[in-house]
Amino acid sequence: MQILENISLRQYNTFRIDASARYFSSFRDINELVYGLDKNPGMNRMILGGGSNILFTRDVDGIVLKNEIMGIEEVKEDENYVYIRAGAGENWHRFVQYCIRHNWGGLENLSLIPGTVGAAPIQNIGAYGVELREVFNSLNAYHLHDKKIHYFTAGDCDFGYRQSVFKKQYKGQCVILNVTFRLRKNPVLNTSYGAILQELERMQVKEPNIQSVAQAVINIRSSKLPDPAVIGNAGSFFKNPEVSRTAFTSLQEAYPAIPHYPAKRYPAGDGGNTDNFVKLAAGWLIEQCGWKGFRRGDAGVHDKQALVLVNHGKATGKEIYDLSEEILQSVYQKFGVKLEREVNIM
Repeated sequence: MQILENISLRQYNTFRIDASARYFSSFRDINELVYGLDKNPGMNRMILGGGSNILFTRDVDGIVLKNEIMGIEEVKEDENYVYIRAGAGENWHRFVQYCIRHNWGGLENLSLIPGTVGAAPIQNIGAYGVELREVFNSLNAYHLHDKKIHYFTAGDCDFGYRQSVFKKQYKGQCVILNVTFRLRKNPVLNTSYGAILQELERMQVKEPNIQSVAQAVINIRSSKLPDPAVIGNAGSFFKNPEVSRTAFTSLQEAYPAIPHYPAKRYPAGDGGNTDNFVKLAAGWLIEQCGWKGFRRGDAGVHDKQALVLVNHGKATGKEIYDLSEEILQSVYQKFGVKLEREVNIM
């Protein structure tokens, strides 16, 4: 395990921000992780996955350890499900494709989401009517303080909307090593959300399966979201806000065309979303404030999806952060709705 000094993080984050790390290394198993941590006691430590949900606004005065734990294995199966364990460093989309090739259902709606397997439960990633929590079984994580491996069930993870225990009480304390998913041997399709049915019709698919649903999702995402390899971005920068039904009624009276969706319902103690809440489309709110396609220097808002902030080339993290702050304020002034950033700010 080689520890490098003064390394640019530009290639390690999808925003392509040119921040630097005082020290940098990668680990492929628990032993290398422990070595990297013990080699630098008392130093600021940052664990990095695919860098697809982070905005660097400063250099890292410490050590960055990139998670490259790989491997996919079938743990067990029963009459209805197969349990698949994947290393936290596996690319998420490639893992989804692997499962689809084996006809294991449940992940197809989560196709083409950037990032790694290990980052997925931290964020409780979701798209097109499906969230990770619905296919999650368990994970193993190394606790930085007690230096032990802990086993987490779905209940332990306390999943919420783009939320988990790893963004709350365990924030910065755990390194996810692997994740086990429970996938259906006889897939049940979810095509009711968004434009999936329309895209399947456009594809002339008469009898959908998980392969065609995945391709429909890929087509939709590719048409709306910029490729990080072409233009720096971290996907959706803001969460879709949830407001009380009373507040929504007032908004709908003023803006009859305002898009809205049922709020997700989670177990008690996990944010308590109920039928009294309505989810709004953050992208629509931002677009109504005139930000879609906006550009200042190399920091901007995508011209096809206002939910996505972009780096046209040499924008700094601070420039993108400052732009996001202006967007937050304008949406609140116009609609009285407070947006939250989905991207982690460093």
